[in-house]
Amino acid sequence: MTVTVSPKYQVVIPQEVREVLQILPGMKVQVFVFENRIEIIPEKPMRDMRGFLRGLPTDVEREEDRP
Repeated sequence: MTVTVSPKYQVVIPQEVREVLQILPGMKVQVFVFENRIEIIPEKPMRDMRGFLRGLPTDVEREEDRP
């Protein structure tokens, strides 16, 4: 998918991408440079993160010198 950079360095996120990632007007996104490319990641409210670690094992073996 290709988009064009405007003279003001703006790009439009294609509708298909907006729908899949549930990006709405006014939402904030993080912009990163990673391995010579631009990555745009939508910010999610903390309440949306509830339960995302469900099922992750919580039994941790501690080393003897650690409390």
